[in-house]
Amino acid sequence: MRKTAPLLAAVLTTFAVSHVSAADLPGKGITVKPIQSTISEETFQTLLVSRALEKLGYTVEKPSEVDYNVGYTSIASGDATFTAVNWQPLHDDMYKAAGGDEKLYREGTYVTGAAQGYLIDKKTAEKYHITNIAQLKDPTIAKLFDANGDGKADMTGCTPGWGCEAVINHQNKAFDLSHTVTANMGNYSAMVADTLARYKQGKPILYYTWTPYWLSDVLKPGRDVVWLQVPFSSLPGEQKDMDTKLPNGANYGFPVNSMHIVANKAWAEKNPAAAKLFAEMTLPIGDINAENAAMHAGQNSEDDVNRHVDGWIKGHQAAFDKWVADAKAAAK
Repeated sequence: MRKTAPLLAAVLTTFAVSHVSAADLPGKGITVKPIQSTISEETFQTLLVSRALEKLGYTVEKPSEVDYNVGYTSIASGDATFTAVNWQPLHDDMYKAAGGDEKLYREGTYVTGAAQGYLIDKKTAEKYHITNIAQLKDPTIAKLFDANGDGKADMTGCTPGWGCEAVINHQNKAFDLSHTVTANMGNYSAMVADTLARYKQGKPILYYTWTPYWLSDVLKPGRDVVWLQVPFSSLPGEQKDMDTKLPNGANYGFPVNSMHIVANKAWAEKNPAAAKLFAEMTLPIGDINAENAAMHAGQNSEDDVNRHVDGWIKGHQAAFDKWVADAKAAAK
């Protein structure tokens, strides 16, 4: 008995320590409900946040896919906890409509340098000296991008409800393009598949896109396609007074966006550890591009994306551990 007593004591001590440390985690017993849009490429940045929350003891559900406007309303009402894909200023109208800063918590910047705009294939751009979308007011230029035989340019727009469709439709009128350009809205991934097929056939293409997204890895700006400038700044809603001209004088029609983690404000106030985490986490846009490109290349299963997340954390362990440690400290 005397020989086993120290062993038993050690086991009990180890159990007690591990039990206490688990109980000490600020998220113990609390369930978190993340949301994202139907863009599967958003899963990577969402799961990174989920992993960090799990380290704080939270039980995190798989992300639910909803339209952005429904997502903000769900977070504001407390039916969902957070999203890691709040675009600013692109989503400003939806953010405000859901209650804005009174209902939603948004501190820190998760991703910077998210660009958007219009592109055409480089071959057509060089042959016809097209640098500005206003040149498509010329029916002869517009007809180059006619995909359905109606004499008007067909632009690949975006999925309704994403926010980009409001800007594209607004600019199509503001730049006096509605007589010569049809901005097509629908399932973006399906429209992009058609755009890529046209490009591979050597046909001219005109499309809207954003970064981070795999498309700019396949059709590389400068090599395969070129960004088009706009004649002047013009945006709808909350963005209406924004100047989109860059310091170098170029104007691509969209401000460079940042992405933020947005949570239910009341929940964030009750969960200072999670709030601190949301405010501190950062993710380089190049890492999202690389992961999204891997998804497009076929590594797009749930297991693949989880592996990408684990790999990123392993490669940035010190930063990840600091976020978790700072979050734990904020709870005390």
